[in-house]
Amino acid sequence: MSSPSRSLSYLAVLSFPSAGRAFSAALLGRLSYGTVFLSLTLALATATGSYALAGAIIAMERLTNSLLSPMRAALIDRYGPHRTLPPMTVLYALLLLCLTVLTWRPGTSGGVLAALAIAAGGCAPPLGPVMRTLWSDLLPDRQMLHRAYSLDTVAEELIFIAGPLLAGLLAALTNPAAGVALSAALITLGVFAFVSSPAVRSARPTQTDIATGAAPQTEPGTDSALTAPRQRWTHDMGALILPVAASVAIGLCLGALSLLMVVFAERHHQTAAVAWAQAALSAGSALGGLAYGAISWRISGKTRLAVLAIALSLALAGAGVSPNLYILVVLAGITGLFVAPTLSTTYLLADEFAKPQHRTQAGAWVNTAFNTGDSVGTAAIGLVVDSLSLALCFLLAAIPTLLTGLMAVGPTRNRQDLWIKKS
Repeated sequence: MSSPSRSLSYLAVLSFPSAGRAFSAALLGRLSYGTVFLSLTLALATATGSYALAGAIIAMERLTNSLLSPMRAALIDRYGPHRTLPPMTVLYALLLLCLTVLTWRPGTSGGVLAALAIAAGGCAPPLGPVMRTLWSDLLPDRQMLHRAYSLDTVAEELIFIAGPLLAGLLAALTNPAAGVALSAALITLGVFAFVSSPAVRSARPTQTDIATGAAPQTEPGTDSALTAPRQRWTHDMGALILPVAASVAIGLCLGALSLLMVVFAERHHQTAAVAWAQAALSAGSALGGLAYGAISWRISGKTRLAVLAIALSLALAGAGVSPNLYILVVLAGITGLFVAPTLSTTYLLADEFAKPQHRTQAGAWVNTAFNTGDSVGTAAIGLVVDSLSLALCFLLAAIPTLLTGLMAVGPTRNRQDLWIKKS
């Protein structure tokens, strides 16, 4: 545990023993997820001659990835990242390389490509949840952990800006499939550098270790019926309702906003300019995340979540009354200020509420909830955007986070059952 007098800057977080190396390696691997989406979409479209088919394959791959992420995280919680991440990564990278070869030129069956893409989605290593669990292990001080999660969320935001740019550059200079091969190389280099770092090598599984026979950690006075892994996790999930619901809500809002900004730009006959609104949203999120992490908060995570979620709702609803694209860009940037802070707070709450043996799974559920909400939000707003005014659509998109903020104001159900880690 760090001394109270120690600086709690971002540099102090990265300077913590073994943290910087592990974080850098994880970022390298996670950059793969920033490049693979656009690269694989363009490669599949080139190979099949159909953007519709390419989109359907990508949708199935992302759905499989999201739904199976908690299961992969459960394996990591049980056996440790040093045992589970390498085989997942090798299989995932091999499948990406197969897709690279088969999409380099047109002619491969769409069914074969779909099967390979879905299989790749099913074994993609969940580096984000693993890194956040490692942060929790390395930084027992909650203020330092708060900064680390903010830094992690902002870095992930930047990855999903830089990744598509890199993929687009490769597609312009050479074959789009080269970006898929690059994604395979990035995840392989990143994961093997990550698991070889001292922080990961010294980490031990928190559930039953088959090799050593160590028993999982349990709470004193817990009924023996709750000691079965599945029952313990079901019991644990009740405490995660708030962060998971918040993550779904943020995904719903951002998924809807991404489509609404495009529709807004089209109706103002400035379709290409929508990139500025999207960039403002991302830039605002990065700035907001850095500012949020730099503050030593004295109010609880639940209270922060309530304030941030309601502020995000108000900013999003306000964007709907923009008279022109210039104002929309400004309001998108203001909305973005609350995105990364709200997300990092959900991760902090998930880590706080989950028992130690389920922390990676808890983070994976938050990820899955966000990705699912993002997809549903885009689809749902697409059903009504042609029949309702844009202002009303923006207002509807703001409702999920507003409800989450109100939910966070209320008391936590069964609070006495929560395993609150001591800092």
